[in-house]
Amino acid sequence: MTDRVLTRDRIGLLSGVLEDPTRVLFFTGKGGVGKTSCAAASAVALADAGRRILIVSTDPASNLSEVFDMPEPPTSAAVPVPGVTGLDVVNIDPSAAAADYRERVVGPYRGLLPDDAVASIEEELSGSCTVEVAAFNEFVGMLTNPEVAASYDHVIFDTAPTGHTLRLLALPAAWTGFLETNTAGVTCVGPVSALGQAQDAYAGSMAALRDPDLTTVVLVARPETPSLEEAARAARELAELGMTQQRLIINGVLQGPATDDVVATARRTRESDALDALPVELANAISVDTIPLLARAPLGVDGLRAALDPEVPDAPTTDVTGPVEATRLADLVDDIARSGPGIVMTMGKGGVGKTTIAAAIALALADRGLPVTLTTTYPAAHVDNALPDPPANLTVTRIDPEAETAAWTEHVLATAGAGLDASGRDLLTEDLRSPCTEEVAVFHAFARTVADAPGRFVVIDTAPTGHTLLLLESSQTFARQAAASSREVPDDAAATLFASLADPEHTRIILVALPEATPVHEAMDLQADLARSGLKPWTWVVNTALSVTATTDPVLRARAAQENRWLAEIVAVSPRLPVVIPWVPTTPVGAEGLRQLIA
Repeated sequence: MTDRVLTRDRIGLLSGVLEDPTRVLFFTGKGGVGKTSCAAASAVALADAGRRILIVSTDPASNLSEVFDMPEPPTSAAVPVPGVTGLDVVNIDPSAAAADYRERVVGPYRGLLPDDAVASIEEELSGSCTVEVAAFNEFVGMLTNPEVAASYDHVIFDTAPTGHTLRLLALPAAWTGFLETNTAGVTCVGPVSALGQAQDAYAGSMAALRDPDLTTVVLVARPETPSLEEAARAARELAELGMTQQRLIINGVLQGPATDDVVATARRTRESDALDALPVELANAISVDTIPLLARAPLGVDGLRAALDPEVPDAPTTDVTGPVEATRLADLVDDIARSGPGIVMTMGKGGVGKTTIAAAIALALADRGLPVTLTTTYPAAHVDNALPDPPANLTVTRIDPEAETAAWTEHVLATAGAGLDASGRDLLTEDLRSPCTEEVAVFHAFARTVADAPGRFVVIDTAPTGHTLLLLESSQTFARQAAASSREVPDDAAATLFASLADPEHTRIILVALPEATPVHEAMDLQADLARSGLKPWTWVVNTALSVTATTDPVLRARAAQENRWLAEIVAVSPRLPVVIPWVPTTPVGAEGLRQLIA
């Protein structure tokens, strides 16, 4: 074993996070902030110091294999990272975890219960809530498994985007409370008796996460106001869950001498203003590490090592080739307007600007005198922040999980519970306390939003990629579940949802990406997944492209040169000519800011 003392030259720019690390490091943050890169670089630095490291992804859209430049994606079994002694990687595949979980629950009942009873359990386990809980069980296993603790000095979790992570972490407390009073029957994640067996593990996981000597939360953010506000919200909500040992990484800060380049000057000003107004929740972090914006993305083991070493020269400036063929956002809006009222859905990796693009499209349609509704399915998103000053013909709404859950519970009790006696109603009330009820309630709210589209343009800002797919897949199962479950009430909107989404004359799906490797490849995977479900995107939108600006800053120009590869890949797969939106000096917030994207 090599020297296991972490010297400052080994941990480089992450000295705050890695100088005295706890055994568990929990990296989280808004999608697109470089969370995976920071987690991977930390893992490499610790392994290079002689520590035994396991890095685990809980993100349904994990890109650890791309960051480590591994020839094959990691699996649910630990595999070594090539070129880094002592570093293993695990990727928790939610779909595979759900399949294994379903078989563990259903298998013992095959041949013992009637076929229709087994089929009923399988139907209950077909929803997206099962996927979430199954993935969480894998996470709990990694966190509390004594063999993992004995085999590794540190376990690093690269988590899903913030909103989903907060929901995932709330599950143990929610399930514990539910299981204490509900000891019989079947939930959407299996028989209550099976869940009860996991109760101790859930409680142990929360105890581990709350122990400041064992677990550190590493919040990752960009030097931008929305990203920092999202990190502050996460810091506050994680602290409410008892996870108070928090550190902060601010990733991608443009450094270097001031120049007369308008783009670089505007970017530095925006970043400086955002950092000067650092939310109090982040200012109270134990440490703050700053990672500069690099001329090249830190991909591969050598790239990750170089990212933490300020002495390693960055990539040289490369000339930007001619722009790829693209169209304007205004032209896309004209096409949508001509196609008539219906649904417009923005999809893609978290942090690519889906909310901004959705708000800009909604505003542009409203500016053409059309009736528009702008809404979101993402609990962590606030479309009203993007457009606080909508015109009169634009309605801004949000699917609030808490409000929808309360309304759905009341609805079920008033309908399915109306004819029950006192004991039956009590049992139904307990059943509705299940965390799965929120999933059902949000699904039905989404279905109603789609059903309300006739005569209006309904622009929907969706959750990050993996969770949107779960929602869309749910549209094919919830209607079937409603007929078989006393907890759910048939809903015409739910029953017709998937048919509405699959109709290209009614629903226009827009894939949003940044001109970078991971967002582009993730959106390509999403396009393939949609195709397997019978859904086809309308087109792509590429956001904040430097290659269509006139920047002369060496770092920004090098980043711009790398964009053309990804833009060419998008042109090759987009059903229509993609929209390419340049990086703009003024933050696109509010009607005036959003209109600059259209212009």
